[in-house]
Amino acid sequence: MKSLIIDEKYNHKKLNTVLQSVFPDLSLNTIYKTLRKKDIKINGNRVSQDILLHTGDKVDIYIVDSLLCPEKKLNIVYEDEFILIVDKPSGIEVTGENSLTSLAKGKLLESVYPCHRLDRNTSGLVLFAKTEDALSILLDKFKNSEISKHYACHVYGIPKEKKKTLTAYLFKDAKKSMVYILDTPEKGYRKIITSYEVIEEFKDNTCILDVNLHTGRTHQIRAHLAHIGLPIIGDGKYGKNEINKLFGVKTQKLCSYKLKFNFKEDSGILNYLNHKEFNIEYHF
Repeated sequence: MKSLIIDEKYNHKKLNTVLQSVFPDLSLNTIYKTLRKKDIKINGNRVSQDILLHTGDKVDIYIVDSLLCPEKKLNIVYEDEFILIVDKPSGIEVTGENSLTSLAKGKLLESVYPCHRLDRNTSGLVLFAKTEDALSILLDKFKNSEISKHYACHVYGIPKEKKKTLTAYLFKDAKKSMVYILDTPEKGYRKIITSYEVIEEFKDNTCILDVNLHTGRTHQIRAHLAHIGLPIIGDGKYGKNEINKLFGVKTQKLCSYKLKFNFKEDSGILNYLNHKEFNIEYHF
């Protein structure tokens, strides 16, 4: 049995939607069976329908853990005494309950500290520190752009300029969990810089972009590419539904596939990482 307290982002959302968001491996068929058996309680009352939830509601789900949170494999790309690099699958958060961080802690039987985040439905490389000293150094290196992350994105459309650095301005609406992009600065908007390079082109008017972030804002890649007419295939928030349906894709085809360390100053115990690069085959 698991219990949830509904936070603001799930306010006025249907029960099924929330359960599948929190437990991405949980099938709709299992939810319906559980509702028929009245094995879900909302604020202590058993329910049999897909009802609306509100902030502060308590949801008790009487489903075996193996269906709610099946055991996931930790795909370690690199590990030493100071850092851990993991290939995150789509459908799991980096932090929180049943997250990549909790999985890593459970498998390694020691503390690990995520140095950055990926969206739930973005796959690819996540860097963890294994000591507080290493965490402090790595956070500083990210802040000073001495660690670069490259993303592979499968987008609809093929840009005329095969390599370009884009500048725009982003506003984050926390209540709607959305961001908005403008080409000119306005109050409340923060500057963003995104570089892309075409690395593969296809006959179906799609291509794979290598994207490098010079600024790290919420949903920056997804929103910025959509803004210039190159929506990521499968992106339900910033993409186009007709395109996603055309390709039969429900989650964004976005993967963090490369980490590069280019330290400008002394990095103490992590000096050995300078000029190192870690790559995986991108997967969506």
